[in-house]
Amino acid sequence: MNGVLILFIIIGYFTLLTIIARLSAKKGGNDAFFRGNGNSPWWLVAIGMIGTSISGVTFVSVPGMPKSIDMNYMQMVLGFTVGYIIIAKVLLPLYYKLNLISIYKYLDERFGSKSYKTGAIFFIISKITGAAARLFLVVLILQSLVFNELGVPFEITTISIIFLIWLYSNKGGIRSIVRTDALQTIILLTAAGLIIYAIMSKMGIGFGKTVSIITNSEHSNIFVFDDWGSKQNFFKQFLSGIFITIVMTGLDQDMMQKNLTIKSLKEAQRNMYIYGVAFIPVNLIFLCIGILLLAFASYNGIVIPEKGDELLPLLATNHLGGAVMVLFCIGIVAAAFSSADSALTSLTTSFCLDILRTDKMDSNRAERVRKISHIGMAGLFALIIMAIRYMNSDSVIDAIYTIAGYTYGPLLGLFAYGLISKGRPNDKHIPYFAIASPIICFALSYTLQHTIGYKTGYELLMINAAITYILLWVSAKKSC
Repeated sequence: MNGVLILFIIIGYFTLLTIIARLSAKKGGNDAFFRGNGNSPWWLVAIGMIGTSISGVTFVSVPGMPKSIDMNYMQMVLGFTVGYIIIAKVLLPLYYKLNLISIYKYLDERFGSKSYKTGAIFFIISKITGAAARLFLVVLILQSLVFNELGVPFEITTISIIFLIWLYSNKGGIRSIVRTDALQTIILLTAAGLIIYAIMSKMGIGFGKTVSIITNSEHSNIFVFDDWGSKQNFFKQFLSGIFITIVMTGLDQDMMQKNLTIKSLKEAQRNMYIYGVAFIPVNLIFLCIGILLLAFASYNGIVIPEKGDELLPLLATNHLGGAVMVLFCIGIVAAAFSSADSALTSLTTSFCLDILRTDKMDSNRAERVRKISHIGMAGLFALIIMAIRYMNSDSVIDAIYTIAGYTYGPLLGLFAYGLISKGRPNDKHIPYFAIASPIICFALSYTLQHTIGYKTGYELLMINAAITYILLWVSAKKSC
């Protein structure tokens, strides 16, 4: 019965999104799909970007973090906020000055066509693997809660969910996504708040007692200053947070495409500031949910699962009652859709503009190519999710940031060199540098761990970018 109820909720939710998407897509075409007609309200974009960043992984994985690393994740979140300020001050003015639709066009103007293609390809690899990993976790949960009960195979579940996302995003593109993502952000944050309220009710405690449980918990520690070898060291986490934000937001077509639909630079910067600050309390809420779940499990003698990612799904579906299970499902569906729909749109945008160069085609042909590419990206999404099923790690969010360290590192190095240095490396060598950097980075990480016991964490991104930067600098010197 629960599975059927959740299925009807998903259908109703999808119907609502489709109606909103269709209404906002009346002015269709490639300009609406890629640029949103350049008139998105900044505050609407800010709300929607929160949902895109949260994703189903945050909804599920972050509450599981206190079990193993306390609230150390907040160190990285503080770094995120600094990263958003840098994006607003450095990258957004550049993008608006050049009037970009795809941000990787900057690499073409700065270095040449091979660099441009390299940047776009690295983004496509990074985004499609990261977005698929995020959506995989949600598909897996829905499979266990709903579709196993109905006898539907995992592969059909995956294809069906991807199809739903494609269906409401295929016409209006980013114009529709800005509006549907704002709605989904409100829904998932409301679900998170109601889950906290439900846990408080189950434990028979008020707001004051809830705050006391969180602050006095053995898992409430945020900062780690004393262990330099730990992946959770403050300086590693804080600096990694800054650079992860710069690459996964500022150098990410998905996140920047929304910003570039805002009509002016000043409003886009305002969006980035508000969004960056809002990210702190939002993540704090999800970590607090995790501590409350651990307290609830201890209070009721419930065995805590080995994997942190399983904590909220287990308690929400088996121990907190039907209302919480419904809220949980609504929350993860909203988070998953808001993250996956914008990823699918940005991947289509980058593939069409950067790889196929539809901007050089006549409008009718360009629109046909865009529609076919959108279908192709949706199919690739589904295939990667099915592949990830057989390579699942203990923490999906950790796997996403590790992937980002290897794939976004060369992008960070390219943009950093372009903005800081006046040199001009040999364009034909840059693709080889972008491939060599992650390989060197992996070898260095392996060597450090097996010689001096140093385990690289998310600082991998900075090391990778630094290697790319050095290779570009050497190439520019030889070209002089």
